[in-house]
Amino acid sequence: MEIGLVSCTKSKREESTTPRDLYDPSAYFRKARSYAETHHGDWYILSAKHGLLDPDGPAIDPYDETLTQAPVDQRRRWAAQVISQLDETGLLTSQTTFVIHAGKAYYEELLPLLMEHPVDIEIPTEGLMFGKTLAWYNAHL
Repeated sequence: MEIGLVSCTKSKREESTTPRDLYDPSAYFRKARSYAETHHGDWYILSAKHGLLDPDGPAIDPYDETLTQAPVDQRRRWAAQVISQLDETGLLTSQTTFVIHAGKAYYEELLPLLMEHPVDIEIPTEGLMFGKTLAWYNAHL
């Protein structure tokens, strides 16, 4: 089963809402979410503040936190939290392929931890600059 992991974005709505809708002001998030909904069996949000979020989970408040400039130790703690949350979902099995829709700051520390499990990992936009990433989503939607 393919599971999409879509990173949060700096742009957020100004009021509490479901995780699926909180990041709507971001064109990147809308494209990645649309791709995940269309191409993956299920998907989750990688939130800098909350770790792993169910897109249809309870409403959350907007926040101003990102991993982009976070120190390595903070990103490692965050990655360990995400792995723990993924373990709770029962998805860290050989039947799972995680398709990561996120920038390097969101997967760099997560990859080594994922590789400790029998999962497959894909990063379709790895190495692409932001504009090329948006173009990739446009071409694949």
